[in-house]
Amino acid sequence: MFARITTYKMKPESVPAAEAKLQDMMPTIMAMEGMISFTNAIDADGNGVVVSVVESEQTSNANQEQVGKIWAEFSGFLTEPPAMGGYRVIAHESN
Repeated sequence: MFARITTYKMKPESVPAAEAKLQDMMPTIMAMEGMISFTNAIDADGNGVVVSVVESEQTSNANQEQVGKIWAEFSGFLTEPPAMGGYRVIAHESN
């Protein structure tokens, strides 16, 4: 498995609208090839992190164009472009 971890900074006043847009886009996000899990968390200041776990690094790389299009939908809510990194998953558990 592979995790794409993205940090972002959102305009705090735009969080409610961005949350609504995210809910509308969740079917598209979860339908991406190889998607296992998706978590998006944000603090009161608009600092956020997205953790997307997919089947493999190759799958994550193949999804990059679509991921870019999804982030473009949120560009008006962000103070700067998101910063992405990728990691090999060594444990992925849930209850």
